[in-house]
Amino acid sequence: MMHQRLALLSCCLAAVAIALGGCSLRSVETPGAPKETRPNVIIILADDLGIGDVSAYNKNSAWQTPHIDRLAARGMSFSDAHTSSSICTPTRYSIMTGRYNWRSTLKKAGLNGYSPPLIEGERLTIAELFSDAGYDTAMVGKWHLGWDWRYVEGATDQFDVKTRQRIDFSKRIENGPQDHGFAYSYVTAASLSSPPFVWVENSRATQIPDRVSVNYDEKAFWRKGPIAPDFDHARTLDRIINRSVGLIEEKADGQTPFFLYIALTAPHAPIVPTSEWIGKSNASAYGDFVLQVDHGVGQIVDAVVEDDRLQNTLIFFTSDNGQSPRADFENDELPLAGHQGSYIYRGRKFDIFEGGHRVPFIASWPGKIDEGDWSDEVICTTDFMATAAELLGVPLGDETGEDSYSILPALLQQHETRPIREATVHHSSDGRFAIRQAEWKLILWPGSGGWAYPASAEDMEGLPRFQLYNLTSDPGETSNLVDKHPDRVEAMKALLVQYVNEGRSTPGQPQRNDGPATWPELDWMP
Repeated sequence: MMHQRLALLSCCLAAVAIALGGCSLRSVETPGAPKETRPNVIIILADDLGIGDVSAYNKNSAWQTPHIDRLAARGMSFSDAHTSSSICTPTRYSIMTGRYNWRSTLKKAGLNGYSPPLIEGERLTIAELFSDAGYDTAMVGKWHLGWDWRYVEGATDQFDVKTRQRIDFSKRIENGPQDHGFAYSYVTAASLSSPPFVWVENSRATQIPDRVSVNYDEKAFWRKGPIAPDFDHARTLDRIINRSVGLIEEKADGQTPFFLYIALTAPHAPIVPTSEWIGKSNASAYGDFVLQVDHGVGQIVDAVVEDDRLQNTLIFFTSDNGQSPRADFENDELPLAGHQGSYIYRGRKFDIFEGGHRVPFIASWPGKIDEGDWSDEVICTTDFMATAAELLGVPLGDETGEDSYSILPALLQQHETRPIREATVHHSSDGRFAIRQAEWKLILWPGSGGWAYPASAEDMEGLPRFQLYNLTSDPGETSNLVDKHPDRVEAMKALLVQYVNEGRSTPGQPQRNDGPATWPELDWMP
């Protein structure tokens, strides 16, 4: 789908740029540039991989991740990168749209495999941005943003244990990846623990479920639901890797640059490392699974770097949130192995604390990004959209990427000393808010906003209503300074109120948030 408004804006802004001497856009290339000057772009998104699970980030890691570390050595690693949320679906929404997830109709938690689509029909996605610029676009892995299944009319049998309405798996799904800019897609509906367990290729199930599957094992848990004959939980990660490598090899033969989004299903539960990886970490099944993820990332990267035709390829690697509490099972086995999946940070997946949303983030682009470099720039996964737009030389309209800042200047070391982002909003699984500005972080809630202590009303009894931390001196968020800096608290709160009310955190015309104008998690709003 071509977005005429985007093309019109591009022409208008190009004319303005010429009139101003060509200095209003920091364009690397333009959409009409030949393939050899426009990079292929690959985003690899791990699922529930903590910042401390990558040995390049954690000198005390119980295992080594040599392939991810090697990618870091080839490019730039960010020490202060964040997801827009500390849970799966919201982060994926923000990657696709450049918009904070809480502006959508989803105000907390995530979706499942039966959920309707979350992305608004007319909202521009990063895949459409690349497609409109002439790129081949493809996605492999975990979608988890909802779509429209077709149901058997009048059927109410128990085969579909979630909806009590039987899905017609022979029919095309609607409002999935192909309807949001991906020319090719090979995906699961949601997490590996969430039914229905089917592969969907180009909007159609590859095989029809023929039975119901469930696994109650604590480590290898998945919920009860229909499963297709070609779906094997333990082989899902390998299938994603192999399909991705095959696509890269296929695209290398083409004359068109490509955008490939690879959304891994691991090391999210069920934790099911294949037999060749069991025991490899000498720590836990989770550690073994992380090493399998690392190996898969290495296969993808090798498919690029070993092919001279693909040297002009920008690779991003990150995770959708911090390490899951499910990574630790009986007897807190990871701490016993001397491993902290959140490294020095407090909390994990689901939480508003740093461990919930501070993630590994690596970018490699030979000849463009300096090798082995580190950046302490605060960035967010919402920033993929604006980064892609600047890479393509395409401006974003006011109604697109409302919370996205281009990190391209940081990648190319062309930015000024001032921060790229004015401030960054964090969000937890329970829908709780925090705002980060420079070294300061204000949490608009007395607890974790997720699973970590303090979580219950009893846990939070008697605690200050808000939390303020200086992350430079206190990265572990141990000393609440809310009573010592009342002016800073009010100023940061006011900025967050502005971001909410204006429907954006970037410069531009105010926009509307979706869903209700107010919701309970905004009880701190004036």
